[in-house]
Amino acid sequence: MSFIVYPAIDVREGRVVRLKQGDYARETDYATNPLRLAQRYADAGAAWLHLVDLDAARAGGYTLAPLLDAIKRQTGLAVQTGGGVRTAADVQRILDAGADRVVIGTLAVRDFDRTIELLQQHGAERITVALDARVDTRGRWTLPIEGWTAGSGVDLTIHVERLATTPLRHVLCTDIDRDGMLSGPNLALYQTLRQAAPHWQVQASGGVRALADVRDARASGVAGIVLGRALLEGRLTLAEAVAC
Repeated sequence: MSFIVYPAIDVREGRVVRLKQGDYARETDYATNPLRLAQRYADAGAAWLHLVDLDAARAGGYTLAPLLDAIKRQTGLAVQTGGGVRTAADVQRILDAGADRVVIGTLAVRDFDRTIELLQQHGAERITVALDARVDTRGRWTLPIEGWTAGSGVDLTIHVERLATTPLRHVLCTDIDRDGMLSGPNLALYQTLRQAAPHWQVQASGGVRALADVRDARASGVAGIVLGRALLEGRLTLAEAVAC
């Protein structure tokens, strides 16, 4: 099985930023043009890019179609992208703008039947379901929605059991409490998902701090890893991660 490194570009008000644990009040602005950054990642050997619309993640209504179009035309990168995807029309609009895969999170939690319809309509290679998880006060893994700003009350284990019966293939799982914290990826969480649905291509996200984490993730059997803050702060290089 191939292993894919996904450099991430999170965009807020046109800027490349990173949030800590999804908290919009704990933002770091990297003063970098997102299109130029995407080109640098392509030049460093990336095949895929993970592009996130943070503004839309909270409010709905994906806004990065012009940037997505420019990235596709100028860099040659394959792009999976999401943020604010609430309806089937949103998915179609993002695919029409050039996305190779659309990431759905809130929609997949709120509307299971519509998620199945989207997988059937567009095919499993065009949809990535985001399982953005956090442990609640009762010790359960649950799935926050709307840019992680609202609780859904949906239990991760139950949601995974339902999704495992669908045509779903690509799953992006983020341990929210590790996201942007450089505390190491939660490999045990990803292993649980792989055991529940061995046919899934699981992408690990959250906590990567060094090249060793990329190696460990690959050794664990996940299909890919998303790199954000660690790349932006030079804690590892994309060329190193791709070579790994």
